[in-house]
Amino acid sequence: MRALWIMLGVTSLGLGIIGIVLPILPTTPFVLLSAFAFSRSSPRLHAALLAHRTFGPLILRWQTERAIPRRAKIMAVTMMTLVFLGSLLAGVSERVLLIQGIAMGGAAIFVLTRNRPSDE
Repeated sequence: MRALWIMLGVTSLGLGIIGIVLPILPTTPFVLLSAFAFSRSSPRLHAALLAHRTFGPLILRWQTERAIPRRAKIMAVTMMTLVFLGSLLAGVSERVLLIQGIAMGGAAIFVLTRNRPSDE
């Protein structure tokens, strides 16, 4: 079972890294999934992820408070909006726009309804 959790963690972290440069793929959910999978399988990998300069503080806030900082919320919703507008301007089919709208709308609602960290 440990190997499956590690594989899930590595795969989701890889997808999160790809999501940094590919705006249609979200980064944060995959990084959070990686942290969860590594916490179940590898204390060393989990600690390395928590020590990451960018992702570590966000993961810790999520794990301790289930909170997303205001700046991260703004960035997430802004990027989703830009991707949707880019698809609209590119003339993507209505079906794809509908799927994107539902998926990104749901993600935006989730992000916006999370608490902010207590120190913010």
